[in-house]
Amino acid sequence: MADPAVLSQLREQLRAMETQGFRRRPSLPFGLGAIDSRLADGGLRLDALHEVAGGTSDMADDCAATLFLAGIAARAWGPVLWVVRRRDLFAPGVAQVGISHKRLIYAEAADDSELLAIMEEGLRHRGLGAVIGEAKRADMTATRRLQLAAEGGRTIALLLKRPAREGSDPIGMPSAAVTRWRVTSAPSTPLPVEGVGRPRWRLALARQKGGEGFEIEVEACDATGRCALPSAVADRKAVAGGSANRHAA
Repeated sequence: MADPAVLSQLREQLRAMETQGFRRRPSLPFGLGAIDSRLADGGLRLDALHEVAGGTSDMADDCAATLFLAGIAARAWGPVLWVVRRRDLFAPGVAQVGISHKRLIYAEAADDSELLAIMEEGLRHRGLGAVIGEAKRADMTATRRLQLAAEGGRTIALLLKRPAREGSDPIGMPSAAVTRWRVTSAPSTPLPVEGVGRPRWRLALARQKGGEGFEIEVEACDATGRCALPSAVADRKAVAGGSANRHAA
């Protein structure tokens, strides 16, 4: 009869080999019950594609969508591949929401087709925590390829969708993405003195696989990539006897 302790140690070694030394979480939670409880996977699936777009074509909403997406990547586990069409990514800005320049790998693509191909290669590499791309056109075939490349891995795929033309809806076309978000700037958190408080965003989950859409207002990502509920909302929940979950975990 084999020693149970030896068998237990062997099982641990095999599990470590299968996961390359760590146990993969199935999803990346926001740490806010008001969001995670309404997501089918209790957070964003790590082995999946997620799309984000600005709520309008306004530059402020484009920046908000970029920082929302960067905050998600900041909370992922390792290096981040960011694929761009233009050299306009403001590194200090994404650093403020938790992505150190030491974690960032930049790739510049000539067009959307090349950008999507680079994203796919990055997802299949399996050595990255997140792969981000910024595209105007990504049809069902392209997004299905990204979703398939992400499945079975531990690299979250994040696609920032920009309008293909003035007035068009970036996430209006069919997509294989598991979640599709719109991010709109909202009035900043009020301060007791004159000045600009913490930015706020209106998050609209337009679609999710296995669940319903919803809208919620949050305070923008902090230096660790975490959002928070606006203080008035958090205080109201606390008074009602619920869990405020003001800061993301």
